[in-house]
Amino acid sequence: MQSLTSAVSNRSGRRWASRHSLLPGLFLTFTIGAAAFELRNLSRIPVLSPLIIAIVLGIAFHNTVGTPPAFKPGVAFSMRRILRFAIILLGLQLSLSQVVSVGIVGIAIIALTLVGTFVFTLWLGHRLGIDHKLVQLIAAGTSICGASAVIATNTVTRASDEDVAYAIASVTVFGSASILLYPALAGLLQLTPHAYGLWAGASIHEIAQVVAAAFQNGADAGNFGTIAKLSRVMLLAPMILLLSYYSPRRRQTIDGNHVERPTTQAVPMPWFVLGFVAMMLFNSLDLIPQADKAYLIQATTFLLAVALAAMGLATDVGKLRAKGWRPLLVGAGSWMFISCLSLALIELAYP
Repeated sequence: MQSLTSAVSNRSGRRWASRHSLLPGLFLTFTIGAAAFELRNLSRIPVLSPLIIAIVLGIAFHNTVGTPPAFKPGVAFSMRRILRFAIILLGLQLSLSQVVSVGIVGIAIIALTLVGTFVFTLWLGHRLGIDHKLVQLIAAGTSICGASAVIATNTVTRASDEDVAYAIASVTVFGSASILLYPALAGLLQLTPHAYGLWAGASIHEIAQVVAAAFQNGADAGNFGTIAKLSRVMLLAPMILLLSYYSPRRRQTIDGNHVERPTTQAVPMPWFVLGFVAMMLFNSLDLIPQADKAYLIQATTFLLAVALAAMGLATDVGKLRAKGWRPLLVGAGSWMFISCLSLALIELAYP
C-alpha cells in the first residue's frame, strides 16, 4: 500500500514538474506574440501581418540573446500543441454558404490553380535540387494560404525550423509584391470586379494580402476576393491529409530507376485537420454571434503568432543563409505560376 502511494506521489510530482517547466517558454512566446500585435498597431499598417512580425521577433531574440535551455520545453509546446489548436480554430472562419457563393466555376478555378501550383512547385524544386521538405512548405504556402499553410503543412512534413522560416519569408515577400502589382494590372487587363476579386482570392498568398489587393478595386471586388480566399483555405484540410498519406514513402534507386518504397514509419494522421473541418461545419450552422466570432478570429491569429514566435526562437539565421538563393527562386517561380495560371483560367471561364 505504501509503495502504491509512493508511486502515485512520484507520478504527480513528475506531472507537476513537467507542467511548470513549460511556463518560462510559454511566457516568452506569448510575450512575443503580444508584442507582434502591438507593433502592428503602432505601425498603423493594417495589412502588416502580426504572424510575420512574431517570427521575425523570435528569430531576432534567438540569434542575439539566445533561447535559454529552461525555455525550450514551453517553446516546443507552443510549436506543436498551440499550433494545432489554432489551426482547428481557423475552421471558424469558413462556412459552406461562403463556398456555395463562389459557384462551381469559381471553386473549380481555385482547385485547379491550387493543385497545378503545388505540382509545378514540386517539379521546379526537384529540378533545382532543393530539399523536398522545404519545397513542400513553399508549395503549400503559395498555393493555399501563406504562413498558416506553411506551419500546418509542417505538422506532416516535419521540416526544420529554418525551412519553415525560409518558406514563410518567401510567401511573405511575393505575396506582398502582389498587393502592389495586382491593382495596377486590373485596369490594364480590364477585369470586372468579380473576375479581379476571384483572381486575387485564387492566387495571392495571405488573407490580409488578398484583402489589401482586392479592395483597391472596390468593395465588390474586395468582398468576393475575401470569400474566394476563404474557400481556398478550405482546401487546406484535404491537402494535409494527402500529404500525410504520401509522407512516409521515400524514393529509392534500384538499377538506376526511382521507385516508391514505403518505410516502416506509420502514417502520421493529422487529427487536428478533422477538428478544422468540424469547426467549419459548426460555423455553417451560424450559431456564433458576429461579435463573438470577431474575438475568436483575433484569438486564432494571436495563437498562430505565438506558434510562429516559437519557431523563430528555434531558428538559426546561419542555417538560413546556408540554403542560398535557389529556394527563393522556387518561391518566385511558384508565385508567377499561380498568378498566370489563375488569370488564364478566369479569362477562359469569364471571357
